[in-house]
Amino acid sequence: MTFQTDLFKGKTAVVTGGTQGIGAGIAQRFVRLGARVVAGGIAPTDAQREALGPGIDAVELDVSNDASVAALIERAGSIDMLINCAGMIRRGDELEIDVFERVIAVNLSGTMRVCAAARERLKANGGTIVNTASMLSFFGGGLVPAYSASKGGIVQLTKSLAIAYAADGIRVNAVAPGWIATPLTQALQADDHRSQAILDRTPMKRWGQPDDVAQVVAFLCSRAAAFMTGAIVPVDGGYLVA
Repeated sequence: MTFQTDLFKGKTAVVTGGTQGIGAGIAQRFVRLGARVVAGGIAPTDAQREALGPGIDAVELDVSNDASVAALIERAGSIDMLINCAGMIRRGDELEIDVFERVIAVNLSGTMRVCAAARERLKANGGTIVNTASMLSFFGGGLVPAYSASKGGIVQLTKSLAIAYAADGIRVNAVAPGWIATPLTQALQADDHRSQAILDRTPMKRWGQPDDVAQVVAFLCSRAAAFMTGAIVPVDGGYLVA
């Protein structure tokens, strides 16, 4: 255990996109650190709830819908930590404007919608926000222009909210995961040629795991990061610098 098991005792974390992938890894890590966790996801299944384990309140969430976000915030009650992981990608289809707009609505506008909805509750607790950027915040993606644009936008949104929310005592940072083994990257993992190309570019020579990201998020939400805001932290095994 990297952190004390009671690090977040008595605190509530809201994790959007928290029923699978990186978000689920964060939800599980925060429960192990003593937090009460409310995890939002699109129609969470019984299998997802079982895989999450005890202590995580998995609720249905559509971050592009005001009423759905409001219901999540109300259910959470007091909020100390907000982690925005909700996102979508549509490889090859994002060159179509309707698909492009939908991806932006979920990944970028959805993040802002949740931040705005949670602001007053975070202010009351001197809370923290951690958004999810990407390697595609820094690189282009010919098959995923909307995803790339949305993740570039997350970087600037994070920096801007860090300034806007500082007077409220709210810190706003982001992680930028590299190639993490999740359902979102399953097709790439299964393609030996593309997976090997990723590993060849990654100095640490492995796919990341959701908990690799979760532990950095825990640090950013902790008092150890009390003087950090507006930071974008790569968690990529060195991919960005290679």
